[in-house]
Amino acid sequence: MRLLVVEDDPDLNRQLCTAFTDAGYAVDRAFDGEEGHYLGDNEPYDAVVLDLGLPKMDGISVLESWRRSGKTMPVLILTARDRWSDKVQGFDAGADDYVAKPFHLEEVLARMRALVRRASGHATSELTCGPVRLDTRSGRVSVDGNPIRLTSHEYRLLAYLMHHAGRVVSRTELVEHLYDQDFDRDSNTIEVFVGRLRKKLGIEVIQTVRGLGYLLTPPADAR
Repeated sequence: MRLLVVEDDPDLNRQLCTAFTDAGYAVDRAFDGEEGHYLGDNEPYDAVVLDLGLPKMDGISVLESWRRSGKTMPVLILTARDRWSDKVQGFDAGADDYVAKPFHLEEVLARMRALVRRASGHATSELTCGPVRLDTRSGRVSVDGNPIRLTSHEYRLLAYLMHHAGRVVSRTELVEHLYDQDFDRDSNTIEVFVGRLRKKLGIEVIQTVRGLGYLLTPPADAR
């Protein structure tokens, strides 16, 4: 899952990006409204963390512009403004959730998990596909109850496929959603990670759909 953090405070921006990266997300960052607006308009993010009090272009204007142009990614607003009227303005502009500063990083992480989960149609933090279980709270993966150790890239790949189980996901889509903008992207690396992931899971849940991409589906004996 790929996130965008738009926050002008350098320390807070760094803390948020570090926390999200440690939680298994690919994260891009912006420090003003214009840069954030451009990235959100041109990159396919799974969710955005957006401060309201931004230089160059305020958060409400950024959000309203995204929504007018048809951008539907979930947006979590962070702001020092905690008046109810500011919250209403944020929601009316198209925000999906709201956290007032100061806040605990764990709360922001939990709210982000909920936004990403709901956006892909999942009701709980535990995603399942046959015997495969992925707990988005702890980042733990198991098969038939046995824990599986994954690298950060393998986890991101599995998490994205689990969130979109039952749908064919192209290599291009995976590249766009698994790596931040500074990563040296190569769609061929996806094939390598899929191969590693299949070997570690030990069961056939990731199907290759020739010419289209990959499909996560329960093994035949689990349907």
